[in-house]
Amino acid sequence: MTVQTTETASAVEFAGVTKSYGAVRAVDGLDLRLDRGRSVALLGPNGAGKSTAIGMLLGLLQPDSGTVALLGTTPEQAVRAGRVGAMPQSGRLIGGVTVRELLGFVRLAYARKAKAIGHARTVPALTELMEAARIADLAGRRADQLSGGQAQRVRFAIAMAGAPDLIVLDEPTTGLDIEARRELWAAVRGYAEKGGTVLFSTHYLEEADDHADRIVVLDRGRVVADGTSESIKRRVPGRTVSFDLAGRAPSLDVLPGVVSSEVSGGRARLHTTDSDATVLALADAGFVRNLEVTGARLEEAFLTLTHGRAAGAEGGAR
Repeated sequence: MTVQTTETASAVEFAGVTKSYGAVRAVDGLDLRLDRGRSVALLGPNGAGKSTAIGMLLGLLQPDSGTVALLGTTPEQAVRAGRVGAMPQSGRLIGGVTVRELLGFVRLAYARKAKAIGHARTVPALTELMEAARIADLAGRRADQLSGGQAQRVRFAIAMAGAPDLIVLDEPTTGLDIEARRELWAAVRGYAEKGGTVLFSTHYLEEADDHADRIVVLDRGRVVADGTSESIKRRVPGRTVSFDLAGRAPSLDVLPGVVSSEVSGGRARLHTTDSDATVLALADAGFVRNLEVTGARLEEAFLTLTHGRAAGAEGGAR
């Protein structure tokens, strides 16, 4: 189905999109609009339809019905014009060349493409590109001899080589250690702070909490939650009351409002449906030490919204 090629305020638009693999409906009537200049996390359990949605967004898959628009045009046209940068979850970098040579080749290819189609885009200088991806110190290293975190930052630089309006990151930090994840997100944040639009999928919910302006949760191919991290957490009833224990733990589960409790390292955590009543009972019992009352964590909200489905192989419905 064709899409009008006009500039809009949106970066991405799905309208009534469906996609099936045999009898499995991976995306089921998806309606979604993402504004430009935002950082959006796409979450969902395995099999929720995230990868399929991203595939259609990049023009790699065609919807069975409905339309997908990207930056006011079709996904194929936007990708062809270099307006979209994509960073896949994995993939080997070309061997036998240095990082500088690899990025120089990719950058030149984008520059030639922009000239050939008469596009006014200006691709970033090679030094600017490497600094933005925080890989200037890797310029002389062979691309196929990098650590996982270093290779991911090079892939991010490749995604940025065409000066895209939108970058799509599919599970960008899978398998990376804490420091490598921190370095990659610093590079992504630098792109976003300059007005770029970021769409990323991740199984690390703290990354969505820390780096997304907006979170979209998919389950069984449909949107089940859409908003800021705080608004999504508020959809889960109940709060958590935590405090330090001195001596032997009391019978916590019998306190007003408490539905479950846990004690670890001398600190108790109570999950309660009535935090006021729980706190008053703790005060009467003299157990108010370093008291903290918090709402649901994103992980708890995610599990509630997706019915607690366990992670498993995505199979055909990705």
